[in-house]
Amino acid sequence: MTIVIACGVATAVMSFSVLRSLAETRSEYYERYRFADVFATLRRAPESVGEAIARIPGVARVQTRLVADIALEMEDIDEPVVGRLLSLPERAEPAVNAIALRQGRAIAPGHPDEIIVSESFATAHRLIPGARLRAMVGGRKLELSIVGIALSPEYVYALGPGMIAPDDRRFGVLWMGRAALEAALDRKAEFNEVSLQLSGSVPLDTVVKSLEVVLKPYGGVGAYGRSQQGSHAFVSAMLDQLANVGRIVPPIFLAIVAFLAHTIMGRLIDTERQYIGLLKALGVGDRDIGWHYLKLALALSVLGVGLGLAVGAGLGLGLTEIYAQFFHFPFLRYRHDPVISAAAGLAAAGAMIAGTYRGVRRAASLPPGIAMARAAPPGYRKTQWEKLVSGRRLSEPTRMIVRHLARWPLRAALAICGLSLAVALQISMLFSFDALDYMINRFYRQAQRQDLTVFFAEPQPSAVANEAMGWPGVLKAEGYRTIPVRVSFGSRTRVVNLTGLQSTATLSHLLDGTLTPIEPTSSGIILSRKLAAVLGAEIGDIVDVELIGLNLQAKAPVVRLAEQYIGLDAYMDFNALNRFIDDGARITGVHLQIDTSQRTALHRALKAMPAMAGVTDPAVVLASFQNTMARTLTLIVSFFVGFAGLAALGIVYSNARIILSEREPELAILTALGFSAGEVAYVFVGELTVLVLSALPIGCILGRGLGWLIAQNLDTELYRVPLVISPETVVVAIVVVLLAAVVSTWIVGRKLQRLDVLSVVNLGQ
Repeated sequence: MTIVIACGVATAVMSFSVLRSLAETRSEYYERYRFADVFATLRRAPESVGEAIARIPGVARVQTRLVADIALEMEDIDEPVVGRLLSLPERAEPAVNAIALRQGRAIAPGHPDEIIVSESFATAHRLIPGARLRAMVGGRKLELSIVGIALSPEYVYALGPGMIAPDDRRFGVLWMGRAALEAALDRKAEFNEVSLQLSGSVPLDTVVKSLEVVLKPYGGVGAYGRSQQGSHAFVSAMLDQLANVGRIVPPIFLAIVAFLAHTIMGRLIDTERQYIGLLKALGVGDRDIGWHYLKLALALSVLGVGLGLAVGAGLGLGLTEIYAQFFHFPFLRYRHDPVISAAAGLAAAGAMIAGTYRGVRRAASLPPGIAMARAAPPGYRKTQWEKLVSGRRLSEPTRMIVRHLARWPLRAALAICGLSLAVALQISMLFSFDALDYMINRFYRQAQRQDLTVFFAEPQPSAVANEAMGWPGVLKAEGYRTIPVRVSFGSRTRVVNLTGLQSTATLSHLLDGTLTPIEPTSSGIILSRKLAAVLGAEIGDIVDVELIGLNLQAKAPVVRLAEQYIGLDAYMDFNALNRFIDDGARITGVHLQIDTSQRTALHRALKAMPAMAGVTDPAVVLASFQNTMARTLTLIVSFFVGFAGLAALGIVYSNARIILSEREPELAILTALGFSAGEVAYVFVGELTVLVLSALPIGCILGRGLGWLIAQNLDTELYRVPLVISPETVVVAIVVVLLAAVVSTWIVGRKLQRLDVLSVVNLGQ
């Protein structure tokens, strides 16, 4: 039980120490570098509009800037690399969204070729101050000089076009002086992004609406609060998942502690009832007897809690350092949470005492005369189990096993339940690896069959998809269009991407929960299942669709629900979407199937296209996502799996130890009667084996239930984890418990070999 207590406390301390440390580090990072509260994107506006924005009630600081996605030529990679180029004030720090300079210096005024690059991108390409880059900016090739390397609170989690996870080799953030970028983009005294910090005197929603009104004449494509900013939203989703796992897993361990304490302490008291009776006969009071067993429970709790606190604190610090590096924080504030530690310790002790209470009360209330007499078995008749196997001749040791289990059915059932929890813990911890494998290798690889996806900086005529057939190595090309929209149903609203797909498309599919392709139709809109749940909409409901920045609104029926495990999106037929926008047949990207032998030639051609904003390889994107998840959610789950394995050993060992304590007098008598050591061991091992084998199928069912509970707690708007349990996971869980049984049998069996027959028999009389 001590091991299980330690596992429960360690999981709680580790999870919440990591969570608190990351949350406080992020909060201090945001505050120190003035991370914005409100963001907005627009087509273009004169700098004078920034003054009007500053006059909006509730606005404390305003920072306007130019932003452009550009193509970078990197010598260490053949594929086109996307860079996001942001302007910086010439002679001062940004009022909002300042950068943390890690190496080098700031950009000098009057040096248009100088840039600062993000640290993760520089590390991926081994760039240092003084290195030079070639980039396509505003349709012209520029030679740029790196003078500094920095981090930004806006890009803790840096996602490029079409990415679902960071890829530092193929996407980087760069900063250039404002005047230099204005000249490169031919946008003198103009901006296309604005960020605000608020004073807190006016509600955020009110400021957002006022900002949208100001930007509407300039092609504003929507303003939004920090909670919807890409990097912040993804990091928050990961922290929420970490918090949810931390909330659900430790209580599972503590519930097991209470159950084991109830089962094992009760059986322990039964084995010691004669000692209890003797002590009572000598004048020891009921309260002293009860306090003795409570002290035992508390001693085990203190030992388990102490071990759990030490292990949890050590693992928490190590995990926090790993997460801080992954999230690219410029500093780390590790915080061991004393409240969580105290709460975990008290909860563990409480679970132990709650589980022990009934057994202690029974021990204290036993009359001396009854306690000193050995408890009589329920009956000496042939049990129902023996009748079922009456056609078979059972050996005497086997008959002993069957009768002992059958005459104490509740005791056997509780033991089976405890052992089944060991199996369930393993399955519920391991299923996340199955879910990740399913999402990548089955769902997304089947949904995205294209070899490459090309994104354009501005919508292009749909004829470009036909022209793509002339690009080197292109075998098939399918255009699509994506535009930001506001989807509303009742009082609920979400800003999402609406993608128009061709009904004849074969490279990019929508799938339902059974992996069946869904074809977009011109009769309505398709919502991702999670978006529909967030809006409260179902198939047949009419939702309002507003094209942000275009002042176009329409009502559309929900015709299908698509499965989607990352993000919230909506889909329409390609032609229907273009009719809705009414600006001609246009595409924002094209999916390509290519001859892989000409991949290098195609990449070279794409780098020379001014209209191209980026290229993604779905295989690379999924590999990056897998690596990201392996370093975030599954990293901490891996420790939970280890704790579950230790808990399985503790559960099985506790049951093995109590079985030996109960049957020690009988086994000693068998030895005295001339039974061989193998036959005596068979009685002990056989009972444990029956209990373990009976627990395996029950544990598999409970494991699925616990897995479902954890999956529900991992469900956020940005990430969802499907409940997928593979046969391999079930086998691993079973093998772990069987190995725990073997180890426990070996440990306890060593005591059986050293059994002092005379002393045991005399004490048992």
